[in-house]
Amino acid sequence: MKTLKLLSVFALMATLFTSCYTEVLVEDDYINNTAPGISVNQLLNSYELWYVDINETIGYGESPFLQIAFTVSFRNGVLYANNNLVGIGNQGNGFGIPIGYYDAYNMILDIDHDIDGYDSFDVYQIDSNTIELYNPFNDTSYFLNGYQRSNFDYDYVFYDNIHYFVQEYEAWEKTYTSNYGALNEFDNENWLQFLSGGNDSTFRSSQDPSGINPNNIYWDFTGDYGVQNISGNFYLKNLTLDYDYFDNEYFELSVINDQRIELLHVDSGTVYEFTGRGYIEYLKEGNTVDKSKTSGQKKRVQRSAKKDNVRENTREDV
Repeated sequence: MKTLKLLSVFALMATLFTSCYTEVLVEDDYINNTAPGISVNQLLNSYELWYVDINETIGYGESPFLQIAFTVSFRNGVLYANNNLVGIGNQGNGFGIPIGYYDAYNMILDIDHDIDGYDSFDVYQIDSNTIELYNPFNDTSYFLNGYQRSNFDYDYVFYDNIHYFVQEYEAWEKTYTSNYGALNEFDNENWLQFLSGGNDSTFRSSQDPSGINPNNIYWDFTGDYGVQNISGNFYLKNLTLDYDYFDNEYFELSVINDQRIELLHVDSGTVYEFTGRGYIEYLKEGNTVDKSKTSGQKKRVQRSAKKDNVRENTREDV
């Protein structure tokens, strides 16, 4: 009888210790999944570039500097970002431009953006090269994937986001037309413009003569445009200009360099080259954009469905 009681006590104690141990593991894993012994600064500096995977964002809020950036970097208290596709990989030795300052402590990241001002995030390590930046002020989480500059595919990011590349100039001037190809209505178009913001798919065209100041262009038509991938050729894209009741114009779009694109008019076989005029360096929405011509709301659009964030707000001061 005494032996049975002792066994029962040991069994109960084992159960209690096991239960407590399991609970602590779950709690610790939720609060901080960071590798033991690594500080938040070490974590942020473990990779040179953090790619903002915009389609993985959870929550309905927005942090403007993350919504614009393709990559961010944390370098000795200075925050860098690749906000533009023009020059990506070369600008700032691959880091982009400085956009503000940061301070990191106790798994908290404080940002002092040059224009947006102060913002703050809780930092969680998801796996060996993924972190979550949770903004308790708007209940939104951004997910960043870490890379070194030597193994980051700048070309992939560029060609996967051509839709934004064509928005990075105030206007595109026709600078070449092939001497072959059938006559067509698009021969008369000398200027194109792709507007950021709004529905993120608006273009304008003009028949004003080439060589004039882009600020003086009269835009004859406004419609919608779309850029689609071509199966089997990642570097070639389909561009559709929707001219409403007139007709759609279809092109194969290829990039010659950071300032020049080639458009093959599918129906006529004519080749055009357009050169970008008025480069827009994005530091923040509307910072350098002439709002009389564009919306000034350049930002990366989340294509995945937005959903509620289940991350609990653990800060006592929020």
